[in-house]
Amino acid sequence: MALKIESYSDKRTDIGILFSARRFLAYLYRLPAYDVTEATAHSMDKFDQAILSILQNDCTRPIAEIADSVGLGSTACWRRVQKLEEQGMIRGRVALLDPGQLNVAVTVFAAIRTNQHNAQWLGRFHDLIATLPEVVECYRMAGDTDYMLRIVVPDIAGYDAVYKKLIQLSGITDMSSSFAMEQIKSTTQLPLNYSL
Repeated sequence: MALKIESYSDKRTDIGILFSARRFLAYLYRLPAYDVTEATAHSMDKFDQAILSILQNDCTRPIAEIADSVGLGSTACWRRVQKLEEQGMIRGRVALLDPGQLNVAVTVFAAIRTNQHNAQWLGRFHDLIATLPEVVECYRMAGDTDYMLRIVVPDIAGYDAVYKKLIQLSGITDMSSSFAMEQIKSTTQLPLNYSL
């Protein structure tokens, strides 16, 4: 591939040469032809999307492997990962544990209704939920249900212990529970096709 070094007359000469040099280096080292640190907080391209797809599947893969898979140099790939972390697109890197082997294979969905809709009660509810490790997800809902919890426990007795802690908080008017019979799908991987 022949590369043409562009130059400009007057004061833009240095800028033109600098831009062409960056393009030349991008070709040689598979680096992006722009500075990734100048990207806006929500900008993302196909390289970022490919990197996130790999990291969502296995965040332990070495940067060199990721870079090779997406067609970037290691340094450029590492910079992009750092930028994605700084932007908050990558919130953390964790190990996914097996609930069956940890004896918490029973999943319960608990729908909670309350007659308290004020900041003080909400604060107390948040504090209580934070103390219960069995509650792995909690959502404030629209509609008939005010809060939806996903709870993991070893058995019905384990759920009953969590239930008794929850109903100690005054203001809960109804709590209905559904036990999952089978897990059809569970993933931590988010769809990335909406991000470009």
